[in-house]
Amino acid sequence: MVFILKKGASKKEMRILENKLKAKSGVNVMKYCGSIKLKKDAIDIQVEMRNKWE
Repeated sequence: MVFILKKGASKKEMRILENKLKAKSGVNVMKYCGSIKLKKDAIDIQVEMRNKWE
């Protein structure tokens, strides 16, 4: 999402944009923690995938 604050904006317009920014909540990524079960170490998987490019 992009908010554009134009030069010469009034204090009211700036407060409105500030409130919009504060109102947005972040994503709770902790709910996905542990949802994928890997049989190998993630670093080993990454190294294998990179070696396939060569």
